[in-house]
Parts: sequence; structure tokens; C-alpha cells
Amino acid sequence: MDLTQLPALVAYLAERHRVPGAQLVVRRGEELRTTEFGVETVGSRRAVVADSAFPLGSLTKPFTATLAMLLVADGDIDLDDTLPGLTLPGVTLRRVLAHTGGLVSSVTVDNVESGSRTRWLAVDRTANALANPPGTAFSYSNLGYLLIGHLIEEHTGMPWWEAVTDILLRPDGIRPAFVVGPADQRTDRNPITGHAVRASGGSPLPIADQPLPLVEEPAGALALSAADLVAFASAHLPGAHSPIGERTARWMREDQTEGLRVGPFGMADGWSLGWSIYSRGGHTWYGHDGTGGGTSCHLRFHPDSATAIGFTANANTGLAMWEELVEELRKAGLDVGSHSYSTLPDPGAPVPAPPECLGRYVNGDTEFVLDTAADGELRLCVGGAPYARLTCYDGLLFTMREIDGGGMVHTGRFVPGEDSETVVALQISGRLARRHG
Repeated sequence: MDLTQLPALVAYLAERHRVPGAQLVVRRGEELRTTEFGVETVGSRRAVVADSAFPLGSLTKPFTATLAMLLVADGDIDLDDTLPGLTLPGVTLRRVLAHTGGLVSSVTVDNVESGSRTRWLAVDRTANALANPPGTAFSYSNLGYLLIGHLIEEHTGMPWWEAVTDILLRPDGIRPAFVVGPADQRTDRNPITGHAVRASGGSPLPIADQPLPLVEEPAGALALSAADLVAFASAHLPGAHSPIGERTARWMREDQTEGLRVGPFGMADGWSLGWSIYSRGGHTWYGHDGTGGGTSCHLRFHPDSATAIGFTANANTGLAMWEELVEELRKAGLDVGSHSYSTLPDPGAPVPAPPECLGRYVNGDTEFVLDTAADGELRLCVGGAPYARLTCYDGLLFTMREIDGGGMVHTGRFVPGEDSETVVALQISGRLARRHG
């Protein structure tokens, strides 16, 4: 692939998806190409530059995972000990890093929440913490990474943001920004603004604040550039001179979901101790994705070829831009490992919705109800409000188009019971919701 063509490609795709600003960094061996496009905020003249810090959303999680694994490597933590905070049998660091701990997806924020994970966990939350038996299925969990952040704070004596800065990022030359946190962690580097792009048209709308409760910092508070993402991935590559070390980096890439009946469908082919795993053309790639309030950030790396790709965008349409960018890179010879969140591979023709899928599904405090709309289409309601229309395919697979929010499309599936005759769960974006009637 001719990397000199990247600026034109990024500009074309950003304009096509109405993304105000984006960054792309590609490393192949010793070759490094960086591209910036557009502005940090619609209506401003602040151009996106190499140092612009984009809110990472869930792409914060591999940083928290790596920090935890450094403590494991030093002998401070055992991967298979039960996590403190929620003393639930089987909820170990190993499983929580790989989203197989059975924990619910979302964090319940109440009037106890002050940003202190210790204070938040002082309230007994065990009753509603599990969505599945630990170690039996993949189910993506933000709560798990709150617990890992608490574990890090207990063992380092530092707040999470300070530990991730001083122990992990600063030694590799990365100067972070944060979307939430106390005043003493702020620097002269500020997160840029996200944007909401409406399907109906009009200018993208700036989103002033990121919708992240302070207690969830370890799951989504970092803001970095695409260059920072590639620098972080490079520290995980063989031969890197980094505090992470080759042994820990290799350990972190071991798949923890092999043999599970329910894996990370729609997100990846497997999941390791912090990284998603992608199989592509006989090669294995690693990475993670993150969406914030009007931002979309993505990281991929291939250890065998010392290849790393970092992408950031400041619009909710950045995910669609990323998926098209991946396809263009593949056409040009860079066969990136990734999964589409919006399309199913070779789904065939739509089929009628299986009647056994209708009903109520629950993951923690989140309730999904599948019913039939007045026009006969299958409808998904979340929290009592209509959320998406579903199109079903063979194999209990479906795509769903959001009713609001720009009409974005996501993939999902119904999970059959062991008898294959009944539907026992619903899986969307890696979250597993069990049937409750």
C-alpha cells in the first residue's frame, strides 16, 4: 500500500460521513505515516493537529488492563484471586479483564457516587451485579473495569488517573488528557469536542461534555491522539523498549474466550486480557474500539509485522467512517483485522422473526423488550422506550436500525438454549441479556 495516499483518503471519507475532524496514524515496521483532517469543533478555526486529544471512550480499557497486568507481573496481584469490592465467587481479575466475569454491563450511579470508587463500593451491590454465572459466557462489562480501577488504587496507593499517568503512560512519552476528574490531574492538553451528526442533515452539533460518571474513569476517561494510540500499541510489540515488557505483552494477548459457548459476537473473534482479537487471512490482529459522546476511536496492531493503526474521529458517524476506512485499507493491501458493528458477513435474505424471540430480556438495570410494532416489524424497546427496528436472518441473527440517533445500524443475535429449541438470551454489542419472560 502507498501510504502517501492516506491524507486524500481520510479527507474523502470524513467529508462523506460528515466528520468535522479526524486523525489516522499507520505504522508498518519503521515506516510511520500521520494524517490530520478538519477542525476540533464545528464553527471554530482550531484545526485538528497531531497532538489533538480525542475522548477515547472504552478504548481507555486496554490502558487500565495493561496497568493491572504490570501489577500482576510484579507479583502484587494474582490473576485468579477474587476481586475486592464485590466479593463474588469466581469474579476474578482474569475473567473481568476478558469480560467473562459474568458482571452486568452498566454501572448504577446513585447519590452515593462521588468519584470515589471505594465509597461507591461501600454500598453492598452484590445483589444485582451478576448477569451470568462467572466464566460461562462473554458479556461486555463497564462495571468490571470500575472494579479493576479500584484494585489498582488499592495496590498503588494512587488514584487511577495518577497511576495510569505515572506508571504506564509517562514512561512511554505519552501525556494524557482526561474527560472527567479532579482539577489536579488537568494539564494544558484538553479533550476536543465530540459532535452529533443527524441523519436529517444540518451541521454537526457539538457535544460540550462527555457523558461519563466520575466513578467510571477506568472504563472511559482517557483522551489521546491517534499518535498516542500507536505509541501505546508499539509498546506491546516484540522488541519494544517499554515498561510493559515482552512477557507481559505476550501474556495479555492470550485468548480467554476459547471454548465458551457464547463469545464476543459482533465485536471480535476472541478476547484476551484486555484486547479484542481478530482473525484475518490466517493472521491475528489485536485492538479495541471506543465511542464517547460524539467521538469514535479505534486501535489495531499486528505483532508479527510490527504494524499498528490508530484512528480518531470527533463525530458519532466516526464508526461508519472507520469501517469504510478498514475496507479501503484492505483493498490497498493492508489486510486489517476488524469486525463490522453494522453488517453481518453473508447473511443471506431476511427471514420472518422467530416467534420464540419475543419477550423481555435483562442485563442488570437495563431491560430490553422485543415486540411487534403496529406495522408488523420487530421492535426493540430499551427502558420502556422504542429504540430500534430489527431485520432477522437465518441462524437467529439480526441487524437493528436505531429509530433516533442518526439511524445507526448494529448487529446482534438471539442465543438458543442447549436444546436449540428455545431462545434464552439476546446479545447486542457484546452485552448478553438473559430472558425473563
